[in-house]
Amino acid sequence: MTEHVIRAAGIAYPRNVRSTDYESAQEKSKVFKELNTVITVMAREITVSLKSPAMLIISLVMPVVMMGMIGGNLMQNMAGGLGFQLGSFMLIGMAINMLFMFTAQGMTSLIDDHETDFTQEMLVSPVSRYSLVIGKIFGSMFGAILSMIATLAVGLVMGITLPVGQLLLILALSPLMCLSGGALAMIFIGVIKNRKVANMAVMFIVMPQMFLSGVIIPIQHSTGALMVLSRMMPMTYCVDLARAVVYSGSPQYDSVVMFNPVVNCLVIVALTVGCLIVGTYFFAKSEKVR
Repeated sequence: MTEHVIRAAGIAYPRNVRSTDYESAQEKSKVFKELNTVITVMAREITVSLKSPAMLIISLVMPVVMMGMIGGNLMQNMAGGLGFQLGSFMLIGMAINMLFMFTAQGMTSLIDDHETDFTQEMLVSPVSRYSLVIGKIFGSMFGAILSMIATLAVGLVMGITLPVGQLLLILALSPLMCLSGGALAMIFIGVIKNRKVANMAVMFIVMPQMFLSGVIIPIQHSTGALMVLSRMMPMTYCVDLARAVVYSGSPQYDSVVMFNPVVNCLVIVALTVGCLIVGTYFFAKSEKVR
């Protein structure tokens, strides 16, 4: 038994506290500190988004262009002979695409933070770099969720509906999907310090995935290089997981879903962790050598 009062992090602990209790308290304090960092950075990003009406307008208008125009044109010209409703198929893909696009776009604000030295101020704080990056990604998720909701609203206007329970499941999965998109963007944005180049990099990240991951057209029968590229893209597994949720138990399931949902989840987590580690390393290193 320890016979003195232990003071740590401004908290007085009573006598006779075991050293294991002290270590446990320290671990809890560290976890809460990292969680507080994530929440603080996320809240800051949401506040910045709310002060940028143009970005909010784009988040709401883009689904009209993507789903309303592109999706509507495809439905009118390519919907025959597929064995499933192309409208629902595209609506799910477009919703996930919006999550990826706007989360990745939101990560370009790191360029602005770099120019104002805000990233330097964050990096000197005694917290994990991963907490800073994850908070940034979750903050960017705000505009992405708005865009996804707008996409579903456009689908409703077009007469495409999804069950409420399945929509809630997709919403529950959206943080994982946004984290995947933001982590992938970090690999590029971590080494780019020009806003124009960063915006081009985001398009380079999102647009190929939009066409190769099955967002608007089926890819079950892709072969060769197209198949290899599609299997390397995180959005492929995110879109497939969302469709597995929506089509579960339906006759169209085997025609629409490519992989087992467990496989999708494992691949998403593996790719997200890998991209997050690499992207955070590049980000921290580029700021350190300024």
